[in-house]
Amino acid sequence: MSTSTSILDAYSEAVIAAAERVSPSVVNIEVHQKDKRAGSGSGFIFTPDGFILTNSHVVHGASRIEVTLSEGQKYQADKIGDDPDTDLAVVRITAPNLVPAALGDSQAVRVGQLVIAIGNPYGFQCTVTSGVISALGRSLRSQSGRLIDNVFQTDAALNPGNSGGPLITSHGEVIGVNTAVILPAQGICFAIAINTAKFVAGRLIKDGKIQRGYIGVAGQNVPVHRALVRGHHLEAGSGIFVVGIEQNSPAQRAGLHEGDIIVGFGDRPVADIDALHRMLTDPQPDVNTTLTILRGTEKHVLRVVPSLL
Repeated sequence: MSTSTSILDAYSEAVIAAAERVSPSVVNIEVHQKDKRAGSGSGFIFTPDGFILTNSHVVHGASRIEVTLSEGQKYQADKIGDDPDTDLAVVRITAPNLVPAALGDSQAVRVGQLVIAIGNPYGFQCTVTSGVISALGRSLRSQSGRLIDNVFQTDAALNPGNSGGPLITSHGEVIGVNTAVILPAQGICFAIAINTAKFVAGRLIKDGKIQRGYIGVAGQNVPVHRALVRGHHLEAGSGIFVVGIEQNSPAQRAGLHEGDIIVGFGDRPVADIDALHRMLTDPQPDVNTTLTILRGTEKHVLRVVPSLL
């Protein structure tokens, strides 16, 4: 047997073993709105008592959710919660002998690593594709307009219906939740890191939603002059130019003015609007923090108390 054949056999064996391990955990999700079929997607069981991870865009607004297990049994599912800002959702079924998928550590993933996607594209149950991690740390715009951080790019083929299915390692551990493709490009697909999904799923199970802070600012990303960056020892060369402030908002109460440039929140630099959105995720209510701003050429620190959305 040639070396190349041995390598191909080893690759095949890895994909087969991983797919066989995880496929029993993968489900098809069919959603209905007002008694009409509204679409379908994928998901995977991640606890023995029936909690299932999927994408928010698969189940958002559904009036009825039906889950089909890999062996064909159908169950009605309850939506526990969904978070459009990270495109993640949790639903739950009550069924015996469920097989949960093992969750891995997305921080351990490396570019070039073999990965396998399992899902139900176009309704084809438990379709398996494979590829590699093409890039780490991508950002992807959610349907709500916010940025999803720490997204994997992969060339494992995804198609409509794959959304919500697992992206797994050769050891059968889930390291991502498949979420999007770039069309008409080929081989540019994305998965939300499982560490993000663990955090979001835990909050959805506990509270049914993710709380995010609000300060009431409309802004746009702008570069900061290099002289100001050096003079004020700023960590980032850009910030948020304030173009509007909502009435009676935390920003107005803090004394923020239109024309100010936000360059810091708390003890962290703010390079752009998406960075500020990330910092406002899951804040503690009524906690005083700071906004660092540039007003003209002067730096000021304002006290602000974000409210909860």
